[in-house]
Amino acid sequence: MGYLQHPVSEDRPVRIGLIGAGWIGSFHAESVALRIPGARLEAIADPALPAVEALAGRLGVVKISTDPADVLEDPDVDAVLISAPARFHSGLIAAAARAGKHVFCEKPGGRTVEELDEALKAADAAGVVVQFGFNRRFADGFAAARKLIDDGAVGTPQLLRSLTRDPGTADGIADPGRIPPGTIFLETLIHDFDTLNWLNPGAVPVSVYAVADALVAPGAKDGGLLDTAVVTVTYSNGAIAVAEANFNALYGYDVRGEAFGSAGMVTAGGPQETSATSYTAAGIGSATVRRNVDLFHDAYTAELAHFVDAVKAGRDGTEAPAAHAPGGTDARNALAVALAAFRSAETGLPVDVASVAVLTPAEPAQHLVGNNA
Repeated sequence: MGYLQHPVSEDRPVRIGLIGAGWIGSFHAESVALRIPGARLEAIADPALPAVEALAGRLGVVKISTDPADVLEDPDVDAVLISAPARFHSGLIAAAARAGKHVFCEKPGGRTVEELDEALKAADAAGVVVQFGFNRRFADGFAAARKLIDDGAVGTPQLLRSLTRDPGTADGIADPGRIPPGTIFLETLIHDFDTLNWLNPGAVPVSVYAVADALVAPGAKDGGLLDTAVVTVTYSNGAIAVAEANFNALYGYDVRGEAFGSAGMVTAGGPQETSATSYTAAGIGSATVRRNVDLFHDAYTAELAHFVDAVKAGRDGTEAPAAHAPGGTDARNALAVALAAFRSAETGLPVDVASVAVLTPAEPAQHLVGNNA
């Protein structure tokens, strides 16, 4: 008897080209190559050839280049993962879209709202998937908190909080001169601004007031360093939010969020590595996480898996992922708050977000009834 023919659905991987082989780019590359079955790391580009060669050798990638154009022009590449320095993000998004590539881009989406808008216009014209790297949405605790908000556990949001404290050492910041002015807003707190926007669905930021200083490295303040900041954001639905950041938490990497409202409160995050706690003569202790790729290991993987699923759905005509991933409107709203906060810190005055950009909600407002309203 001969073999019978059995129909098999085609399941081609999404072929991804990495642009930017630094710290987070290398971790994302490992996720694509090793942890996401529906994806394949097709090519790597970065001006630092030794870094590209080392990463490609470790992950078995044949195609390498020092020029991103090689990745963008490669017909075997379906999508690009942009983890180059922030000043290149908008230009690379636009170039990738014009080349017909889907885009996953690390935050921020651009240095100005205007340049991000141009990139998003190109992506919209090309009809490509664009997702941004706001990983906290994919962390289990934060995702659970958002679901509780959707289910009415908080009611009408009234107070929100988000914080980022980067791990540090007793010696402080190793090389503060390498940190560009505004980094604390545009590359650190921008995660918190997106988290606050996401935990307050249907509302947009209206006003921002920021206080910032160089408290970790006071000697670097004249060079533009700000290493500590607190930002107050008021929203169109009346909610008031606070975001804070510091570059030198001696106890570990600490990221937390909170939403309080008319019906209750939800919280998420923290620096603990596990729930295990020791009680000894030395006191009460708990191990803490020291690196972003450890605290958000699964979230970094999940956000890329979501992107791959969205690309495959569009390619194969299948059902797209149900969850709302951070797209252009989300990136734009977070960037506008970051730029307003930077301006407020410089002037010492509150800033109307509308003076930076006119914002629209990324999601519809909640419709709460009864005791949850």
